[in-house]
Amino acid sequence: MSSATIVWTKIDEAPALASYSLLPIVQAFTKGTGIEIEVSDISLAGRIIANFPDNLSEEQKLPDALAQLGEWTQSPDANIIKLPNISASIPQLKAAILELQEQGYDIPDYPDEPSSDAEVALQKRFAKVLGSAVNPILREGNSDRRAAKSVKQFAKQNPHRMMKPWPESGSRTRVAHMTEKDFYGSEKSVTLEAATTVRIEMVHDNGAVDVLKEGLDLQVGEVIDTAVMNVNALRTFYGKTISEAKSEDVLLSLHLKATMMKISDPIMFGHAVAVYYRAALDKYGDELESIGANLNNGLADVLNRLDRLPEDKQAAIEADINAVYADQPPLAMVDSRKGITNLHVPNNVIIDASMPNVVRDGGKMWNNDDQLQDVIAMIPDRSYATMYGEIIEDCKVNGQFDPSRMGSVSNVGLMAQKAEEYGSHDKTFEAPANGTIRVVDANGTTLMEQAVESGDIFRMCQAKDAPIQDWVKLAVSRARASESPAVFWLDENRGHDAQVIEKVRTYLQNHNVSGLDIRILKPDEAMKFTLGRVRKGLDTISVTGNVLRDYLTDLFPILELGTSARMLSIVPLMKGGGLFETGAGGSAPKHVQQFLQEGHLRWDSLGEYCALVPSLEQVAEVSGNAKAEVLASALDQAISMYLENEKSPSRKVNELDNRGSTFALTLYWSKALAEQTRDAELSQRFSAVNKQLEAQEHIINQELLKAQGEAVDLGGYYRPDDVKAEQAMRPSNTFNAIIDQL
Repeated sequence: MSSATIVWTKIDEAPALASYSLLPIVQAFTKGTGIEIEVSDISLAGRIIANFPDNLSEEQKLPDALAQLGEWTQSPDANIIKLPNISASIPQLKAAILELQEQGYDIPDYPDEPSSDAEVALQKRFAKVLGSAVNPILREGNSDRRAAKSVKQFAKQNPHRMMKPWPESGSRTRVAHMTEKDFYGSEKSVTLEAATTVRIEMVHDNGAVDVLKEGLDLQVGEVIDTAVMNVNALRTFYGKTISEAKSEDVLLSLHLKATMMKISDPIMFGHAVAVYYRAALDKYGDELESIGANLNNGLADVLNRLDRLPEDKQAAIEADINAVYADQPPLAMVDSRKGITNLHVPNNVIIDASMPNVVRDGGKMWNNDDQLQDVIAMIPDRSYATMYGEIIEDCKVNGQFDPSRMGSVSNVGLMAQKAEEYGSHDKTFEAPANGTIRVVDANGTTLMEQAVESGDIFRMCQAKDAPIQDWVKLAVSRARASESPAVFWLDENRGHDAQVIEKVRTYLQNHNVSGLDIRILKPDEAMKFTLGRVRKGLDTISVTGNVLRDYLTDLFPILELGTSARMLSIVPLMKGGGLFETGAGGSAPKHVQQFLQEGHLRWDSLGEYCALVPSLEQVAEVSGNAKAEVLASALDQAISMYLENEKSPSRKVNELDNRGSTFALTLYWSKALAEQTRDAELSQRFSAVNKQLEAQEHIINQELLKAQGEAVDLGGYYRPDDVKAEQAMRPSNTFNAIIDQL
């Protein structure tokens, strides 16, 4: 029997808690089959510990698991199940550091405003764990993301109930975006004719030159681009839109992604806070500077630092901030009971999760009275704002989508080798002065340059040629396999996209596309085309760059399935291995909050169940392990039974939660293994297991339900105590005894 290793990633929040229940079952079912399940800690806390071992004891230190997994992606044997991890904003990073310090880990504080070379170096070290730090390292292949047939069929037969009707009387909701001087309008792009090494320079108006980045190796055929967000134009846009929201009597909301776009979007968020609260913040500029308030971290950063000021000054600032709301339009709320607005913390409202909810909720967001209300959604940059605007306008005309009739929208996403990591990497800068930022090659030739004003946001990104070729190949193969149109969402009027379009047209000639419907459309036109098919119940493949991959694989699944966590996400690694992702974790914090308060975890591990199927299939294909194929086939049957019997977790306490759902999956998986005839040893082994589970089903369910209804102590949010977490997530002694005997 050939052996193989599947790496199961230890991550954060709700999916991490669910793993305490599910992982022992996976390990038990695969024991003795030649399949090893290895755990790799790439959680936010784990990454912090790995990167700051300086003052830790040997017992506390952890290896750099993320770097190790990154190396393994280059092996044809790589088989990684990657659960959704935190893409940390600075407030999340600081909260995790504080928790680790309280647990006895000597981790340094994050320096908000470095005042020495040592603090600058420390901030750079922390940058390795901020934002989308995990995905660029592991995603050494392009993305194939779609709903499994059983999941989509179940969704049509049992449509989710979260869709709210769009008002027949009309909606005032709309998307607002800039019309000039944004990233879209300023983008320049070139394709390299030869390999070279470049540097990024800031040329001041007085002629002085600062090197912002050097030693950047680029490959022949690589597409590079630069773009600038003019912050004066950005602030003018914010001011204009705020006034419009006030006059139109609608909510105001801001939709960015300050987690993935960890450099650019927090800055854009900070400018929104500054403009909205200008009347109060400008008045106390000196005081706020003295306490180190950083608007890029949201209004919460201001409020949390006020206790450093005298009580009378603190009260005055709080009063003036509260007075702002009388003159400004109401903000969309994250939690009206706690007064947490859309501008409170940058990671509270993430565009790929928030905009689908606007559509789902009938074009509305929650106001301060805990009521749904029409809204102007501010999405400053035009690169993708127009496609969100298109779906809003479609719903105004055609009404809400019907999940029981919707066609499916899958995605083939360009993301291999850090493709299109806009705003989240070390090639994004806040201009220190007026002047020019330029990209200069090894011969001293300026490849591109951008005029900047002080505070402008400059970004450069890359997309290597090999990933683009692989992306086109994957799009063609998916179009052939699914017999659906494949639409490349590319805009010839945008610098980067124009370069990619040339490559797409060239590389399509390398494939047999006869009989296939393959199109290249601008994002707004692609959205219009796709929505027309969706409303007819027809399937479409969206073929997109990295950011749109991220946005669309939340947008359509949330509407179709109720959650993007139910999507099958396969990343065929370019070196031959496989990365199997398990859905999105955007709602994970709320799930943990409920679990801590009520002992009920509503996280649905269906994404994990589905990801394990192709992971096992790859083991069978690569190593010739026949038992892996039997396990995969039986698990696929179990998932169908799981859906048919409606075993997804309830949202309410004292009803079925994640632990009960995983028990149901285990029951069905053992049944399918017992009844299959391809492997007699597995049939005999799991026949006994299934009989025990069926005999004890009532008792096990009662034990699982009994564990709910009370607060839970996990010993930590970012780094739970393993013993406490396992006890909380495996509360049925009867169930545990049956599994552990395996």
